[in-house]
Amino acid sequence: MPKRILQGVVVSDKQDKTIVVRVERRMRHPIYKKFIRRSKKFAAHDEGNTVKVGDTVRIRECAPISKNKTWELVTDQAE
Repeated sequence: MPKRILQGVVVSDKQDKTIVVRVERRMRHPIYKKFIRRSKKFAAHDEGNTVKVGDTVRIRECAPISKNKTWELVTDQAE
């Protein structure tokens, strides 16, 4: 089964080796038929503390690293 890859914006990098990424998606409202934005925050593993707040990054599913971290930062060199 392929691992999901999401793209979002880093909203926090205060923790060591951890970033918080906000991922936005657009969905159509079931009644009003307007497009609305929904967002969700994911904690992701950043081994080298390389990204900063405001950066656009891609994260990939992985085995659980801690209680809240099941995502890891995708580096462009690895792909």
